[in-house]
Amino acid sequence: MKYENANDVLPEELLREIQKYAAGKLLYIPSGEEKKAWGEATGYRDQLQKRNLMIRNKYAHGVTVSELADDYFLSLESIKKIIYAKKSDRVLSYSPTLESAVHYANAGMIEEWIQCYLLLTRKEAPILQEFMKEEHLYFGVIKFPVRLIQREGIDVGDGQADEREDTAAHPPLLIRYEEGRFNCILQKELLSALKRRKVNAYPAIIVLKGNADYKRFMKYYRTVLFFVDKV
Repeated sequence: MKYENANDVLPEELLREIQKYAAGKLLYIPSGEEKKAWGEATGYRDQLQKRNLMIRNKYAHGVTVSELADDYFLSLESIKKIIYAKKSDRVLSYSPTLESAVHYANAGMIEEWIQCYLLLTRKEAPILQEFMKEEHLYFGVIKFPVRLIQREGIDVGDGQADEREDTAAHPPLLIRYEEGRFNCILQKELLSALKRRKVNAYPAIIVLKGNADYKRFMKYYRTVLFFVDKV
């Protein structure tokens, strides 16, 4: 670090004030930037916060301390400290609802909500494992036109247009976009009900895998889909 003569840097009035307290001493003057908390520079602290939130969510939905210790390679005491910590890292609690998904999305944790939904609500561990094997991109929560979703395996039947039902208590649709087509991943019963009711648009999370699909999606849909940022 290069040292400067205070006479050449500080105004005379300020220099006289400093001399009252530290004349002849070697001083270090910080840049004035806000000091980052431990782990913020590397993102490690944020990763720990997300991990701890997932542990608390799983415990709240019936996963035992022993199972959590095995899943996260932590001791039983470490898991208990995370679960019973008085100060939570984030004020978020999971539920299989649109409201919960929007809160997670606003906190930048939409992937964590999907993991909770697949594992804790749908009990779809194989599908979750498939998600975890490869990197996915997630777009949403957005208001999505139901007519764009493929109908394979969907029992539509007859119905009447009706969008009055409160959607906040239901989960958003998980929709995979691949090779220019939108497919419902596993919520066939919900999609069937929406088709029968002739619902025009419904909140959804779009799951993308692969750079080509991402570019195609952003080209055609980025400017026409609206985010659901509050419920």
